[in-house]
Amino acid sequence: MSPFIARPEHGVVWITGASSGIGRALALKLAEEGYKVSVTARSHDKLLALQSEASGLTGSIVVLDGDVTDAKDMEHTVAAIEYQHGPVALAVLNAGIYLPARGEDLNHEVFERSFAVNLHGVVNCLVPAVREMRARGYGQIAIVSSVAGYGGLPGSAAYGATKAALINMAESLNFELDRMGIHIQLVTPGYVDTPLTAENKFEMPDIVSAQQAADAIAAGLKSPAFDISFPKGMVYRAKLLKFLPYSLYFRVIRYFLGSGRKRQSVGARATPHPAE
Repeated sequence: MSPFIARPEHGVVWITGASSGIGRALALKLAEEGYKVSVTARSHDKLLALQSEASGLTGSIVVLDGDVTDAKDMEHTVAAIEYQHGPVALAVLNAGIYLPARGEDLNHEVFERSFAVNLHGVVNCLVPAVREMRARGYGQIAIVSSVAGYGGLPGSAAYGATKAALINMAESLNFELDRMGIHIQLVTPGYVDTPLTAENKFEMPDIVSAQQAADAIAAGLKSPAFDISFPKGMVYRAKLLKFLPYSLYFRVIRYFLGSGRKRQSVGARATPHPAE
C-alpha cells in the first residue's frame, strides 16, 4: 500500500516553531498551495503577523499559541485543532533551538534546555498526534532533524545529540507507524539562512534560504520518501563522513574547520527559542 500523503481535503497541517525561519516559510508555502495550516509557537505577535500575511492565499493559517516543552499544552493544542479546525492530517514537528555546548564550558542548563525543546518537545507533540491519526487509520508526520545529527561537530554536543536522537527515533517509529497507515518522514536540512545563522562566525557551506528550504520540504512531503534532506551536496558529504574511521573523521573535520582558528559552533541549523 502506498504511504498516505496529506492533501488539503484530508484535514489540517500542524507546524510547530512556525514564527520564524523554516517553519514560517513552510506555513506560507503550504497555505499558498491551499492547505489550512495551524501554527504553534510562543510568540503570539509573530504568529498573528504570519496569519495576516497569508490572508490573500488559497489556503489559510490559524494561530494556536503553545510551548512544545509542556506536554499537557501540546495535548490541549492537538485537541483544539481537531475540535475547532478539523483532523490533523499532517504534523511537521519543527520547533527547535541551537545552544553551543563546548568542552571547556560544559553546563547542565545547555543540555537540559536543548533536550527539553529539540527532543522532548517533539515527543510531546508526537504522542497526541499519533493517537489521533491511529484512531482514524491515516496521517503523515515529518520530524525536522539536521545533518548535525549525522556526526559529532565542535560546539554541537547538545544540539547534535538531540538531532541524532530524532534520526534514530524516526527510523525506529517507521516500522510501527507504517502498519498503522501513518507516513513518517525525516527532514534533515543543512545550513539555512535565518536571522540567527547570520550571527554565526564560521563558514556555512551550501547555505540555502528559508524559502528554498520550505520549497524542498513541501516537495518532499508530497513524496513517499522517508528522507527529505538538502542541500544534496552537503548531505552526501556528511553521510560519507560517517563511514570514516574516527581517527580520520576527526582530522577531516578539523581540517575543514581550520586548525588553530576559534569557532563559536558548527551546528547545522540555528533555530529560535522554542516556538518563538
